[in-house]
Amino acid sequence: MNTNPQIPITPAPGLLLVLSAPSGAGKTTLARRLEAEFTKAQFSISYTTRAPRGQEKDGVDYHFVNTTTFLGMVNRGEFIEYADVYDNYYGTSRAIVDHAFETRGIAVFDIDVKGGRAIKSRFPEAVLVFVLPPSMEELERRLRGRGTDSADTIARRLLAARSEIEKGIESYDYLVINDTLDHAYDELRSIVIAEQVRRGRVDLTGLHLQAPDFSQKIAISEK
Repeated sequence: MNTNPQIPITPAPGLLLVLSAPSGAGKTTLARRLEAEFTKAQFSISYTTRAPRGQEKDGVDYHFVNTTTFLGMVNRGEFIEYADVYDNYYGTSRAIVDHAFETRGIAVFDIDVKGGRAIKSRFPEAVLVFVLPPSMEELERRLRGRGTDSADTIARRLLAARSEIEKGIESYDYLVINDTLDHAYDELRSIVIAEQVRRGRVDLTGLHLQAPDFSQKIAISEK
């Protein structure tokens, strides 16, 4: 009989992995690479009311919906978190969380710090990883190298990046510096592997442990 109440008897839920970073730090590339390697990993595609940019595709980069549709989803409780960012709504579907818990899979979220904190408040077991650029100068170089944003947009993104970095360093569980993609991915991969074997996430049903019976101890203590 299992006499340790800290050992879970039923299968543990899946892993909720939140990746956040300033724009241009590479979190989306890391998230997609993680999904490609881990068969149980599923990338959470956010919903947004903004228009597609550049080569973005519906159902791949985002689910692009109108405001009426988005607010209807809010009213039906279909998001675990959502926010109004620069007059556009962004939301994270709760369906991927349900799927991860049902299959003991890995739900990978690519969202900002505010969204990450919101998920952590609802699911304390969620793991938060903040991806950092090696320097602000390198971040600026990457943003300019994409060739998709105006000078004003880049300046705004760099200003927002400093605030986002400060919040991420303050509140996230892990910090990964994306100096090179391979090195950053190796660190992220190690985090995922370690979290999968954390006590509470390992499926112990194969050991045929039984839940402890505390009724007799409780009865004795009440006398």
